[in-house]
Amino acid sequence: QGTVASKMPRIVVVSENSIHDINKDMGVSRDRMRLVPVGVDPELFKPLPHVTRQPGRLITTASADVALKGLSYLLEAMAKLRTERDLRLTIIGKPRPGHSMDLIESLGLKPYIDFVSGVPDERIVELYAEAELAVVPSLYEGFSLPAIEAMSTGICLVATDGGALPEVTGQDGDTVLQCPAGNADALAATLRRGLDDAELRQRVGLAGRERVVSRWSWRHCAELTVDQYREVLEMPHNKAKLAKRG
Repeated sequence: QGTVASKMPRIVVVSENSIHDINKDMGVSRDRMRLVPVGVDPELFKPLPHVTRQPGRLITTASADVALKGLSYLLEAMAKLRTERDLRLTIIGKPRPGHSMDLIESLGLKPYIDFVSGVPDERIVELYAEAELAVVPSLYEGFSLPAIEAMSTGICLVATDGGALPEVTGQDGDTVLQCPAGNADALAATLRRGLDDAELRQRVGLAGRERVVSRWSWRHCAELTVDQYREVLEMPHNKAKLAKRG
């Protein structure tokens, strides 16, 4: 990636945090990068007032069983909280042999976890509507599409401060409930904070949706992408190519 990036006249990057990391780790100058975030369809990922939220239901996305996604910290936090209350966790993803499944078994959580995969987006939206809190426990994210999809549905999001997550999710207590990455105790405390306060969940969930709709609709992202096409076409070497072709 570093070799290719160093040769590109323009790189489109999804977050300011990623721009910083690419500059620091790959030596790509900031003036060759532009911010164009990914987006969400707020007409699809929307609140469903007719669906009743299930007390103690959490939901997260696990696209891969890799350490950076932080699922192990969520499982440990859930095990701690289950000593004091009834909790269930929906994981959007497939159960795969590996560290997470081993941890689920060792913590005795298997009866309280539901894996869901291969369903349409409409069902994913329903699952968000059924849960009280959505969780993104990642150690690092370059952006986090699951975060904005969850926020767009109006559910209260609990997320870490890993990578670009604070940039995406906003201020703690305003549009997200935030905790330090890689800390199961802190994650458990933040989940407890959300589960114990219905008014906080509702306020943060509504504000989170407003944040997403105003910043990350696909239309807005498409407009920014078109702007980049135009900028690249106006670069001197591209104008020279067009002129040569007549």
